[in-house]
Amino acid sequence: MSVGTLHDDRGEEYADLTSHDTFVRAVPHATFTRMRREEPVAWVEEVDGGGFWALTKHADIAAVSRDYVRFTASRGIRIEQMAPDELEARRTMMEFDPPEHARLRRLVQPGFTPKVIATYESAFRLLAGHVLDAALPQGELDFVTEISRELPIRLLCRLLGVPESDAGLLVTWGDQMISNADPEYTPVVIDKMDTEEYRLLPFRSPAALEVFRYAEEMAAERRSSPEDDIITTLLTAEPDGQPLTDLEFKNFFTLMMVAGNETTRHTISHGLIYLLDNPIQMEQLREDPAALSVGATEEILRASSVTMHFRRTATEPVEMRGKTIQPGDRVVMWYPSANHDEEVFERPFEFDIRRRPNDHLTFGTGRHVCLGASLARLEVRVVFEELLKRVAAIEITGGPDRLRSNFINGIKHLPIRVTLA
Repeated sequence: MSVGTLHDDRGEEYADLTSHDTFVRAVPHATFTRMRREEPVAWVEEVDGGGFWALTKHADIAAVSRDYVRFTASRGIRIEQMAPDELEARRTMMEFDPPEHARLRRLVQPGFTPKVIATYESAFRLLAGHVLDAALPQGELDFVTEISRELPIRLLCRLLGVPESDAGLLVTWGDQMISNADPEYTPVVIDKMDTEEYRLLPFRSPAALEVFRYAEEMAAERRSSPEDDIITTLLTAEPDGQPLTDLEFKNFFTLMMVAGNETTRHTISHGLIYLLDNPIQMEQLREDPAALSVGATEEILRASSVTMHFRRTATEPVEMRGKTIQPGDRVVMWYPSANHDEEVFERPFEFDIRRRPNDHLTFGTGRHVCLGASLARLEVRVVFEELLKRVAAIEITGGPDRLRSNFINGIKHLPIRVTLA
């Protein structure tokens, strides 16, 4: 597979958005482009007889994201339908609307402000340098397993307050949960076998049991020896006058562990392919990172759109582009489509590190805008600044291996050959 093929392939015009297999080939941008043009609010049938509304326009997705009164997150944020007991067992702050959502978000938000995140840059730059200096001299390597999979989880370990030596365990558990449709990462494939016994666990994954046990051990340590870290913050907080329950703490820990690692890692992997497919821009970024790194980071985030959808549920009848959305209907917001909307982005399928403005929705918008946005931006920017200082040439030596998922636009393997600077 030649460089750029992964992102040049826009799939079929009538792809099945409900199928994880669809996304193994590519993000079906041809389908999203057709839907934006012909039916931007479209009813998508499911094999079990159900269905959901698919939103593909930037303006509609932004509006629904901000309208928590008519479109609630409290009934689930993934396409899947969950019974009430499942939802309660797996609920995190992402499945709350204001004011409950705000109370929970305030527990950790002070540690993720742009000002605080900026203080981590020196430490992350050292960490990135250490990982790159260990991996790049191999000459030929898997960029994902050696670099992009390693960096975000190591920084996250420091923020959570868990030993960096446990990074491998955490990333493996995270893969098994969020990549629960890919047999390379999990023996319990969500749509290939009966997962009923795990339905009360995050992502219906048995790996959640391991994460819960680990969280319990960390909680016991922090209760006896508090530290200046996220775990201690969660254990000592009282968002409504009461401390978090054990289940709330474990779900919160799981959310932080998965959300803080998986998406950034895949963004970094996509970013390398985009830069290699645009060698002039990559060379310009290498020569003037001070001027171009921020723009390059935003364009990588827009173009890759790693989290591909979130869902809301209508609470009342809503008219949208000639369609009537009924109470109880699921409404799925497709971010890769929003981030390639021709009404918002000129030449949306061209990669341009000088793109201005770049009003992408990769981190969402409204009350549920991604808590870790500043951290992800820091990590992506620093990784490429440090990488390009160290290499004279990079080439992809084999086809990028895509994740089987309609939720995460992921890359599992990316073999490369490097020449050191």
